[in-house]
Amino acid sequence: MNATMNFPVPSATGSLENYVQAVNRFPVLSQAEEHELATRFKSRDDLDAARQLVLSHLRVVVSIARGYAGYGLPQADLIQEGNIGLMKAVKRYDPDRGVRLVSFALHWIRAEIHEFVVRNWRMVKIATTKAQRKLFFNLRSMKQGLEPLKPQQISEIATQLNVSERDVVEMEGRFAGHDVALEGHGSDEDDTFAPIQYLAENEEYEPSRILEVAEQEHLQTTGLATALGSLDERSRRIIEARWLNEGNAATLHELAAEFNVSAERIRQIEQKALGKMQGVLTLSAA
Repeated sequence: MNATMNFPVPSATGSLENYVQAVNRFPVLSQAEEHELATRFKSRDDLDAARQLVLSHLRVVVSIARGYAGYGLPQADLIQEGNIGLMKAVKRYDPDRGVRLVSFALHWIRAEIHEFVVRNWRMVKIATTKAQRKLFFNLRSMKQGLEPLKPQQISEIATQLNVSERDVVEMEGRFAGHDVALEGHGSDEDDTFAPIQYLAENEEYEPSRILEVAEQEHLQTTGLATALGSLDERSRRIIEARWLNEGNAATLHELAAEFNVSAERIRQIEQKALGKMQGVLTLSAA
């Protein structure tokens, strides 16, 4: 069976408000219901059971995707990528391990969204050095609250991540330019469309709590820098030349000439390196 199971789920590409309302109408499963459905899927490959597991957790994806609003990418795209992670999690979930699906799936959802950010956000490409990329993926989690960084904090972060204080200030400014307040601004109309309205009200599975756990776990990851650091020198050179060299990406033939191998060999190294990076990102998110 494909990693992204072949059954329909609501699409986030239309009205985001309507989508959120739709996914919040799907009932939250009890632990017994979840175990029964997961067991049916695992033992009998029951796609209807898998579909129910996915639908009941779509609200979680919405909440986690909103944690990436500061990257300036379309919210609908982030949600769709997170849904792919959710389906991968359902496929791999073992109900007999005693862990709720929401906890297990959180890692897979974040990994898919994280990879999407790596592929698409312009600041990843602007950050040309390993240290700057490390800053890109760690600054948000290192900030305490939403207040601007104080000079001492800027100095400490710059030292810890081996970048200049100017880099920290510039990166913080870019993040702040895309921040979206969860609360409205006071008027009835603003409150109607405030992101806080999108969160489910069920206390046990409140997405804001899940997101809080996710942000804590984010402190343990070094993102793209760690993934690149896991590669050997040749593989890292190929990935950087092919994917992180904006406007001047190297071709397979150019790299083949550089390393004195065939273009097909470069392609194989590239694919293996991308797979390894994906594994590192997934483990970092776990």
